[in-house]
Amino acid sequence: MQYQATLDRWLTRATDDPDLIEELTAVQNDPDEVADRFYRDLAFGTGGLRGVLGAGSNRLNLYTVRRATQGLADYLNASPLPKAVAIAHDSRSKGELFAKEAARVLAANGITAHLYPRLEPTPALSWAVRALGCGAGICITASHNPAKYNGYKVYGADGCQITPQAADKVLAAIQKTDCFDGVKLAGFDEALADGRIRWIPDACLDAFVDAVLALRPGNDISHLKLVYTPLNGSGLECVQKLLKKMGLPEENLTVVPSQQAPDGNFPTCPYPNPEIREAMEEGLRLCDSVQPDLLLGTDPDCDRMGAAVPDGAGGYRLISGNEMGVLLFDYLCRTRLTVGSMPQHPVAVTTVVSTEMATPVAAHYGVELRRTLTGFKYIGEQIGLLEAEGHPERYIFGFEESYGYLSGGHVRDKDAVNAVMLACECAAWYAGQGKSLLDALNELYNTYGWHQNELHSKAFEGQDGMRAMQALMAALRKAPPAALAGSAVAEARDYLPGLDGLIPADLLEYRLADGGKLLIRPSGTEPKIKLYLSVRGASPADAEAKMAALRRDALALLGG
Repeated sequence: MQYQATLDRWLTRATDDPDLIEELTAVQNDPDEVADRFYRDLAFGTGGLRGVLGAGSNRLNLYTVRRATQGLADYLNASPLPKAVAIAHDSRSKGELFAKEAARVLAANGITAHLYPRLEPTPALSWAVRALGCGAGICITASHNPAKYNGYKVYGADGCQITPQAADKVLAAIQKTDCFDGVKLAGFDEALADGRIRWIPDACLDAFVDAVLALRPGNDISHLKLVYTPLNGSGLECVQKLLKKMGLPEENLTVVPSQQAPDGNFPTCPYPNPEIREAMEEGLRLCDSVQPDLLLGTDPDCDRMGAAVPDGAGGYRLISGNEMGVLLFDYLCRTRLTVGSMPQHPVAVTTVVSTEMATPVAAHYGVELRRTLTGFKYIGEQIGLLEAEGHPERYIFGFEESYGYLSGGHVRDKDAVNAVMLACECAAWYAGQGKSLLDALNELYNTYGWHQNELHSKAFEGQDGMRAMQALMAALRKAPPAALAGSAVAEARDYLPGLDGLIPADLLEYRLADGGKLLIRPSGTEPKIKLYLSVRGASPADAEAKMAALRRDALALLGG
């Protein structure tokens, strides 16, 4: 067997986690299963690590986490950055274990590990990095992926996910490290006793919630009735703290019982992503009896927020990430102008794959709209640039189509705690005018055009998946389509060499003569290619017809 020596070594050495030995023993006579676990090292990109939990170098486990942390420690110790790291984890399987193991490695390398004592949201980790003066941060999470995944996100001293340049240096250090013999380890209890590992105090978490609260426009939400689901993740504590401080009566908040407790198996939502209806079904069913003004859901690490609002016909309509982004953007501009808090030369930031509807909204309010590559770290980077220029107040809002929002510079990542506050404030503001959020959304469509957006993807699993993805992207670069959905491709844009001042990215964009748009991007964290479709119609029916045609032709590019 091609990987027999590697398998034997893991069977002998990977004894700190009995689950790994049990798994390897079960598959040791299956060459394909063994190959899938060992044909490569789990990829470390700008987001860190993300992969299936299990045994082997191509899985996330105790040893790949230790190895990554040793690489991060070597990078930090070779840099002028502070020798301290903040660590958090969400509800995913082995999250607490991986967080503590990372702390042990850091402590053994002379780096102070600040560890949240219980699961907390990703934005709370971003806050802690800067609040505690750390050189880096680690969040053990796979965000909204299915239960079989976990991940290891790395943050820089600025509270953003690390830059590609920093990631390359960390990766170089990781590649020099043997996962068994190259990792330094301190005893957890010993390091905790002597201060090399420190629990992050509750005061730090409370300061994060207060920083979110300080961004509220100030509308009274006490009359709102809410249903909320943390999707068995980490959002409950901070969201409840926030809503209490905002004055929402306790009896006006109903938490979805089956999704309240942290549970890495996500028994009622196998794909715990508020972007999809399946994850929100438990909350939607509860809405039938509670009849709230708003259903809100946050993903397991509480950096994404989904919502549903009354549809006027006795049911509830899910609001997409693009729709919520435009709603909140318009609301913040309106209220800032009303209260006189709009800064000079305001800036909003979104991504190249997010809705084109943000462009006319920005123009209407005189806001400079900047577009970045996919990934909220690039939005956070823009906040940092404004801060470096001495004008952090210019930043008013950032959002991405994948349900990420941020209205302040308190953190440098998308923040669902912040998003919950904004959604409640926005709903309360419109309720004061006798309107629902759906009424408000339809008014925006009537003003700016009926924009419609869709996301589709195709998975490329297994050892051959990456090669198939690369071959498909190469074929499209060689022979881009001349027309899509009956409209000529007016411009084919390849971001790989770098476009519009952005760093190179594996991203193709086709702008159509009728205003439609298709972007094609391999995921940076999952073995799949994503398609971002965008159309603008004169009416809902016109937009739907255009989308149906674009959807047909876009999927055909991926082979159906």
